[in-house]
Amino acid sequence: MRTLERGLGVLWALAGLREASLTQLARAAGLSPSTASRLLETLRQQGFADWDEVSGLYRVGLRAYQVGMAFDAAQALTGAAGAEMRALVAALGESANLAVLRPHGASGLEAAYVHQVEGPQLVRMFTRVGAGAPLHASGVGKVLLAPRDPAEVRAALEAATLVAFTPHTLTTPDAVLAALDRVREQGYALDDQERELGVRCVAVPVRGADGGVAAALSVSAPTSRLTPADVPRFLAAAQGAAARIGARLGWAG
Repeated sequence: MRTLERGLGVLWALAGLREASLTQLARAAGLSPSTASRLLETLRQQGFADWDEVSGLYRVGLRAYQVGMAFDAAQALTGAAGAEMRALVAALGESANLAVLRPHGASGLEAAYVHQVEGPQLVRMFTRVGAGAPLHASGVGKVLLAPRDPAEVRAALEAATLVAFTPHTLTTPDAVLAALDRVREQGYALDDQERELGVRCVAVPVRGADGGVAAALSVSAPTSRLTPADVPRFLAAAQGAAARIGARLGWAG
């Protein structure tokens, strides 16, 4: 932990100086030159710092810029989604969530909730922002998986443990891949008590300016309030909200 703190301190010092020598960076970060040199070499190997051999100066690397761009993209996404999600919740009376893909474990992925608007009901479905959801057992997960190459998805599923959260969870690669085929055909995903008994969820893609799936928007409710007969109404409302969020992302771009 101490090494991580020092490394981030060096990176922050480098961001403030724009470009600097080892001595300048060590002084700005409050470290010895030898410690700063070791940390800078790690940052350089990982792409967070660049070193000019001719001038001997360090600069912020491309990967640090990419992290900043990812933050900007996340801010743009939640900014575009907020008003539309509030309107969606007002129309349906149920909680809405927005999720994106993020790395999980050594080589896997999961859906991560980045924004949420809770419904007004006394008994409501909600999750903590920042929490993850398994791709095979959530509506948002299936929406986010659907555009990816089926061969890559199969390989990832076969390497993973598909946990059975309920008797309805899809626990084989073939079952998940068949569900993803339906998502691509129908344009939405249904979590029918696959993560939690008594909970149903409708999820739809949010498309960015390039037409790709930037996020997944879902509405969740107890099965007593989101019956199979209610799905078309929930789906139409969610798709309308997702289209407007996508349009806002296009304007932001």
